[in-house]
Amino acid sequence: MTNFNYENAFSRNIGWLTPQEQNLLRSKKVAVAGCGGVGAEYIVSLARLGIQQFNISDFDDYEVHNFNRQAGAFMSTVGRQKADVMEQVALDINPESTIQSFKDGVNPENVDSFLDGVDCYVDGLDFFALEARILVYQKCQEKGIPVFIAAPIGMGVAMLNFLPGSMSYDQYFNFSAVETLEEKLVLFMVGLSPSLIQMKYLVYPEGANFKAQKTPSTIAGVKLCGGVVASNVLKFLTNRGEIIKAPYAMHFDAYLNKLVKTKCAFGNKGPLQQLKYRIAKSKLVR
Repeated sequence: MTNFNYENAFSRNIGWLTPQEQNLLRSKKVAVAGCGGVGAEYIVSLARLGIQQFNISDFDDYEVHNFNRQAGAFMSTVGRQKADVMEQVALDINPESTIQSFKDGVNPENVDSFLDGVDCYVDGLDFFALEARILVYQKCQEKGIPVFIAAPIGMGVAMLNFLPGSMSYDQYFNFSAVETLEEKLVLFMVGLSPSLIQMKYLVYPEGANFKAQKTPSTIAGVKLCGGVVASNVLKFLTNRGEIIKAPYAMHFDAYLNKLVKTKCAFGNKGPLQQLKYRIAKSKLVR
């Protein structure tokens, strides 16, 4: 049996990373909430970068409808807890990893423990888990923990990050301006993707229904999210390279061959964002 060796396992990172930076990643700790579509991709991508300390969370089990996009979804894992499976995947990549799993998800009782000692937080929560999302964002803001988000939208990725000193999540998304969950979710979507370029090829709008808490998602978008988040976490942890942060965002769409960078100086309070919100709401909230 081959023995695990950290330096050998991640030696092909060297060149894009210095040996010193690779060793630095070994000491860092990342929190990832959600072990489904993007969350599982984040865990795999960050583990293969050489990060070996994680707090991960998910209360859900794998089902067959997860097969189109989730890294841990196989016939052999149907019915198993996502957190259990992804913990094992990370340990298979790096047996020296230290992983704490929160198998009840993130909630007010455990959020402080979930964020204890982490260098950054990566949002892999389900799109509709807005209550948990706001809880974690607020705690990260209080603790000065950077938040990295990449959303798989269509066959592209929309990236938005909140770092200490940047616009806060509440200023940006303006959740307090609306009352219903569906309206808050539309605000979340237009904030993540101010360009709305993906709407050009939404060929079957009936596949997106916010009341039924159902949105379409492809493996193309999910895979792009893994690369974007891994790159930004890497830049933050090694303290090199520009990181786009709120009120700036970026949206790359592989289907349209298009990259758009946006600035929402007033967040979703801005008049153009308000117009986009009304358009998106008319299409998605029925």
